[in-house]
Amino acid sequence: MELLLLSDEVLAVVVPIVVYWAYCGLHAMLGQSRYLTKYRLHPSSHEDSKNHVSKRQVISNVLTLQIVQVATVTMVMTMFKGASSSAKTTSYLKFASQILVGMVWFDLWQFGTHRILHANRFLYRNLHSWHHRLVVTYSFGALYGHPLESFVTDTVGGTTAFLVSGMSPRASIFFFSLCTVKVIDNHCGMSLLPSWDRISIFNNAAYHDVHHQLRGGNCNYSQLFFVVWDRIFGTYMPFLIEEDKQGMLHVRAPGLDYRRPSNKLQ
Repeated sequence: MELLLLSDEVLAVVVPIVVYWAYCGLHAMLGQSRYLTKYRLHPSSHEDSKNHVSKRQVISNVLTLQIVQVATVTMVMTMFKGASSSAKTTSYLKFASQILVGMVWFDLWQFGTHRILHANRFLYRNLHSWHHRLVVTYSFGALYGHPLESFVTDTVGGTTAFLVSGMSPRASIFFFSLCTVKVIDNHCGMSLLPSWDRISIFNNAAYHDVHHQLRGGNCNYSQLFFVVWDRIFGTYMPFLIEEDKQGMLHVRAPGLDYRRPSNKLQ
């Protein structure tokens, strides 16, 4: 019996959104736990004092963007309805290869669009600066941004990853849920595994925090999974995760001082 009697196409639309808010809720609870406070990269009070947009506005924006995504994904899944019937006979190797191809394509797409949005001053001011209103990132602000940027970067990028990889609607449930979890992890503002995060093989909250603190700089454009694109194109910024006398974590990088107030939007 299909889960909740829903088709794979419907689940591909619904599950990633459920995952988004459930996982955001989990991170929000972890961030407020007195046992895990020391793993925060910024004090929780900075989410309001340093950011240029309220949490109410962020939630409203993300919900609006998700409505657009639902409409687009529904249309795409309708076009490919029935493709999931072959998923039952798909080998695990083929399934894994499709997910990997989708990850690489989507990751490169997001890196490229992200870098263009920073390189072009008009695009940055009018589109991408929305996302950088969040100087101190948190989980449910992971998707916050200008609707046009979101459509091109996330919706179009995700749709082309689905098409290029040849994955079925069933496989896309896992793929888009994985992407959702990763983008939240990168914006959660916590480094639960500091030693692993220092390695910087995969993107993480500390790595992406450097990008947000430099506010429109020319480094650490990687968005989802891999930091290899920054290394290939010379935009990788090394960083350190330090622990202060109070046991709190802070991210240090050349030109970045977490103690200074944030600059105005560029």
